Amino acid sequence: MKLLEQVQAGRKPAPRRVMLYGTHGIGKSTFASMADKPVFIQTEDGLGEIECDKFPLTTSFDEAMKALSELYTEKHLYRTVVVDSLDWLEGLIWAEVCRKRNVESIEDIGYAKGYVFALTQWREFLEGLSALRSDKGMTIILIAHARIERFENPETETYDRYVPCLHKLASAVVQEWCDEILFASYKVHTKQTEEGFNRKRAQGIGTGERIIRTTERPAHVAKNRLNLPDELPLDWNAYAQHITTNRKGEK
Repeated sequence: MKLLEQVQAGRKPAPRRVMLYGTHGIGKSTFASMADKPVFIQTEDGLGEIECDKFPLTTSFDEAMKALSELYTEKHLYRTVVVDSLDWLEGLIWAEVCRKRNVESIEDIGYAKGYVFALTQWREFLEGLSALRSDKGMTIILIAHARIERFENPETETYDRYVPCLHKLASAVVQEWCDEILFASYKVHTKQTEEGFNRKRAQGIGTGERIIRTTERPAHVAKNRLNLPDELPLDWNAYAQHITTNRKGEK
């Protein structure tokens, strides 16, 4: 068949590939637990207070890959796979690189090549997730913590911003793979107060409202392919109402 005969018209929605990152304890895992029939691959021990289905605590990269393999080959009713968290998975990936290279620390591999070698495992893991998405119709949710990095913008002065807590090489690969990068944060307002002598001080004021930011701004990394509002409540249902999926077996 000629390529021109295989051209497809219109949209073909698919299950989402979502990364949600944010500060400790803000509710990232709770957000994921509200998705459609989720199962967690837990690489850190932090789900004790959340009602959810989860694999035993993953302690090696091979165990993480085995979980993906069984979700692919075995019968189950799960519609979403959640990786909680990516930064702890990265530690398992580094340990795998060290095992294969027979070194104690990834830093022992010269010229920072250990982080380049780790991309092989990252791509292997993402390929496994892609198979679950394309062949099993599963939504993918990746949980990560946040860190602050110094960003050198060629158009402005250098400034700080929130990014996922991953090595920059791995972070770039994962961000490119995802459909949405969502930053979980508390809504904060500032108020100027007079301190005398013509000096003012900015004071942060928060109500405790938890939100997700969907669009990149100088303060944080984010993206979305759904034309989402810049802010949404930190609630899966608030996000899901913007999704149109076309799962296998559904019409």
